Amino acid sequence: MKIPTSRLIWLAASLALVASHSRAACSNQTLHGKYAFTVTGQILTPPPVAGPVSGVAMTTFDGSGGLMQVDHVIHNGALPVEAWRPASGSYSLNADCTGWMTIVPHPSNPADGSPELKLYIVVTRDGNIVNTVVSGAPLLPAFSANILSNGIRKESDE
Repeated sequence: MKIPTSRLIWLAASLALVASHSRAACSNQTLHGKYAFTVTGQILTPPPVAGPVSGVAMTTFDGSGGLMQVDHVIHNGALPVEAWRPASGSYSLNADCTGWMTIVPHPSNPADGSPELKLYIVVTRDGNIVNTVVSGAPLLPAFSANILSNGIRKESDE
């Protein structure tokens, strides 16, 4: 039985369309594994903490809405007291790959403390890239910021 070429092209295009739609939907399971983040921006208010922020973080998403993280963030040119500050948190992804996450720092040294952070996120490339913006602190002390971060999933064999 011979299938006409036009029918094969139509079938291939239909399968590609179905595959692209099936990859487009996100859920908490989309984020899983370790992600390397670059952090940059500025705390705008209040004046005592206002200033530039830059750093890196390694975040592990569990695929079920939980996360663990270590970060090294430089604030106003000052190095953190501890090299890698631990944190935990949660996240939620919508089907359109938008969502939010919270990060709760757990510093070993209280001098590295900071408030819980709320971030809005957009996930792309089948969960391999996470773009974030800090929306502020859901708890006190309140602040305003312009802090962005971009994360890339590490290769599974690393």
